[in-house]
Amino acid sequence: MEAVLNIEDLNVDFLIQGHEYPAVEHLSLYVNKNETIGIVGESGSGKSLTAKTILGILPRNAISHYQALEYKGQAIDFDNQTSMQNLRGNEISMIFQDPLSSLNPLLKVGKQVEEVLAIHKDYHSEQRRKMVFDLFEQVGFNDPEKIYHSYPHELSGGMRQRVVICMAIIANPGLIIADEPTTALDTTIQKQILDILHHLTKQKGNALMLISHDWGVIANMTDRVYVMYAGRVVETGPTKEVIENPQHAYTQGLLNAIPSLLNKGKKLYSIPFRVPSINEREKGQWPYIKLTQENKDEVEAMFPEVRSWSV
Repeated sequence: MEAVLNIEDLNVDFLIQGHEYPAVEHLSLYVNKNETIGIVGESGSGKSLTAKTILGILPRNAISHYQALEYKGQAIDFDNQTSMQNLRGNEISMIFQDPLSSLNPLLKVGKQVEEVLAIHKDYHSEQRRKMVFDLFEQVGFNDPEKIYHSYPHELSGGMRQRVVICMAIIANPGLIIADEPTTALDTTIQKQILDILHHLTKQKGNALMLISHDWGVIANMTDRVYVMYAGRVVETGPTKEVIENPQHAYTQGLLNAIPSLLNKGKKLYSIPFRVPSINEREKGQWPYIKLTQENKDEVEAMFPEVRSWSV
């Protein structure tokens, strides 16, 4: 099967006051054409950082190194600005968590979607506008022209998210990265947005990388899943298999923490430690867990390799 994206042994460190702190360690993953993968884990596990590394939009104090980082078999050249300009939005696009901060408040949303085509495709203005109108109809806008001439603050959260999705897919990129695309939306709108994203990516044959902490979304949307903790992948496999038969105790912990009506009246399970912040980590000390007398047995069962290293 043709791999759209291939990452081998990715490491990302942050340089803080002259000291390097590990944020992503020894991460390898791939996404095939026409495939949807999920990346799941708690906040701080490195999901969004991995996505930003792919697009070359890391903070200035971040240092990345890897064995391979390839798009359609070709190495991504972060030092070539012309190549990266063509890659972002045209070949690889990203849907960020907050649609309002992703949109320019001073420009009409239709113009912002059209701008993607103006930068990357050779269409005249009337063609671009028609393509935007057609896509607005596909995502469920009843009055595309009204939406086209609206400013971001005039739209609801769900409507803005649809606009951001249109920006991500209008150039028909080979890979779409969706970083918690429905976090701020209510359940009904969340389902609508996910259905739209699923339908449009399958229809166009795009590969999709879906970043989430929501196992329900991962279960319904993805073919394979990568489970991350503190910058490392602890388990991967077909989504159905991982959910039904998780092999790693941390994955089991994440799944056990899902609220269920079947557990009504029982205390909600919680993992007995938190993901440490970047400046609490030291190279060679993964998985960076603070051991207490109360959590020692459960932590050591979850991570047999754990050291008694405090955070």
